[in-house]
Amino acid sequence: MTVDAMTPDGERMTLNMGPHHPATHGVLRIVIESDGEVVSSCTPDHGYLHRSIEKIGENVEWPMFVPYTDRIDYVCAMNANLAYCLAVEQLLATDPATTLVVPRRAECIRVLVAELNRISSHLIAVGAMAMDVGAYTPFLHGIAQRELVNDIFEKLCGQRLTYNYITIGGVAFDLYPDAPQEIVRFLDQFEREMVRFNQLITTNTIFRDRCAGVATVTAGEAIAWGLVGPNLRGSGVDFDLRRDRPYGIYGELGVRVPTGQRYAGRRGQVGDCYDRYIVRLLEVQESVRLCREVLKLLPAAAEKATDPIGGHQADANRALKKPPRGHVHCRTEAPRGEMGYFIVSDGGKAPWRVRCRTGSFSAAGIFHKVMRGVFLADVVAVIGSFDVVVPEIDR
Repeated sequence: MTVDAMTPDGERMTLNMGPHHPATHGVLRIVIESDGEVVSSCTPDHGYLHRSIEKIGENVEWPMFVPYTDRIDYVCAMNANLAYCLAVEQLLATDPATTLVVPRRAECIRVLVAELNRISSHLIAVGAMAMDVGAYTPFLHGIAQRELVNDIFEKLCGQRLTYNYITIGGVAFDLYPDAPQEIVRFLDQFEREMVRFNQLITTNTIFRDRCAGVATVTAGEAIAWGLVGPNLRGSGVDFDLRRDRPYGIYGELGVRVPTGQRYAGRRGQVGDCYDRYIVRLLEVQESVRLCREVLKLLPAAAEKATDPIGGHQADANRALKKPPRGHVHCRTEAPRGEMGYFIVSDGGKAPWRVRCRTGSFSAAGIFHKVMRGVFLADVVAVIGSFDVVVPEIDR
């Protein structure tokens, strides 16, 4: 942090945090006015990563925008792919002539990779939050497990960060031959590793006391400020689109939704930094269970090369040559919360309007409220607990 200015009375000063501070999870600038060690006001300053992605979406053909969705949230690109593709499929479904039927196997694969990506995304969130408050080792444990997920994705689609895997009408490639067995092996060892991770940091008294009671958001405040995903559920609000507005095959999986509560052995209130941390860990455990359930439902692979998993793109391209006119809004449950696409079609080869709503954008809006009154040393913990990714804010 650097001191930019000081008020004439000498009691308050303005601190400039970012835009290149390593604890801001991207090129995010936060202007803090402090009274000694206490934050009196906090103003996020966005725009350092703006790339006009939504405008690009209006100038490329429908399938060509899928790779750009990877860049909206590069930490969970599978979920970003899925949100856009579901929105386009929903638009095509408004006309029987262009309706696409996603193969059952592709539906299962979509959920499988989305939940694996949720695991790897939450590992970054909880590991980075621990590192922000001074515990570096848990971050390395989280990165090590994330790399194992990336190994699976690399074999699946050739990429480790921006995948361009989920496509309109299905997925780009079928699972490689021993993928189910490799995923099961990963899940088995991952559960054992999470026991070590929790012993290392989750039950650590210092970490718990640093987070308990800090930046508390009540259920009413979370709803009023439009928080979504783990940030909403951390405040005790029991809502998850995968269970309450299911898409794909989520309606068959019986998704269990963890919420913030007074966990035994710690101080604090429901909706504080520790609750948001714990909810993400519990969601990781639920994602492990969902992956196992999906593998049980996964249909056998077709033997012919004309399997719709690999040949669906021709049908999608045919339908998108003249898509129906109209508009749709599709909501999905991404790791950082609700990711929704509003798409307007004028019947052309490119969308007339593309609008993406993300969880980080809504989380950043509450910073100036929750950080008022916290210590300067807790600012990075608060940012980490909300798990913001700057590309989701600057679109």
